[in-house]
Amino acid sequence: MAAATSRESFKPALLVVDMQEDFCPPSGSLRVEGGRDIARTINSLLSLPFALKIATKDAHPQDHVSFATSHSPPNNKAFESFVKINNPSDKTQSHEIPLWPAHCIQGTKGAEIIPEIDVSKVDEVIEKGKDSRLEMFSGFADVFGSNSSQGASQDLAALLHHAGITTVFTVGLAGDYCVKCTALDAKKEGFEVYVVQAATRSVDAGEKGWVLATNELEKAGIEIISIEGPEMERVRSLK
Repeated sequence: MAAATSRESFKPALLVVDMQEDFCPPSGSLRVEGGRDIARTINSLLSLPFALKIATKDAHPQDHVSFATSHSPPNNKAFESFVKINNPSDKTQSHEIPLWPAHCIQGTKGAEIIPEIDVSKVDEVIEKGKDSRLEMFSGFADVFGSNSSQGASQDLAALLHHAGITTVFTVGLAGDYCVKCTALDAKKEGFEVYVVQAATRSVDAGEKGWVLATNELEKAGIEIISIEGPEMERVRSLK
């Protein structure tokens, strides 16, 4: 178990990751099974006395590098093909990413946070993945580990540090991609980090998806917790 944070210094934040129309049934272009079903659970968390509540959302341009439609056949099949992208800031760096159906395009309904989420209780909404050249699963940084005003609307790490946050609770979509990457980057930033399982769904809920993600998270010192567990009780006790 991660080292406990004393009550005096405990200042938790909730990160609600990518609860958007295109990631939710029934009509999202990259829908995650059960994605819409966790909204009520997330709203219950938004009602708790977190010091800061932040939502992230993909806000891609139409020609985003992760879209299968941005590449030529035959190696441009969504969910099957991979492409190698280069870091615009350092051409010696490359990263292989999977291709997806076009999703969360800026200004479209698919990019909107689903209406079931009570955004009135969210303090900040951060748009990410705004740079067409870069994949950005995490709310903190792109796949090369950098953050810029081109990639995201705000610096998530700076927001959390400025608020004196000690502990980050992550929820949303999808557990095996954006939730996982956001949690891992939060850990790198020095926060105590938890993923609330009941408020998270994955593209692949099986061995190759969420199970692998869970192993990676736990190896990094991030706990997968119950909504009824002692970690959540610490938040409730702040009332």
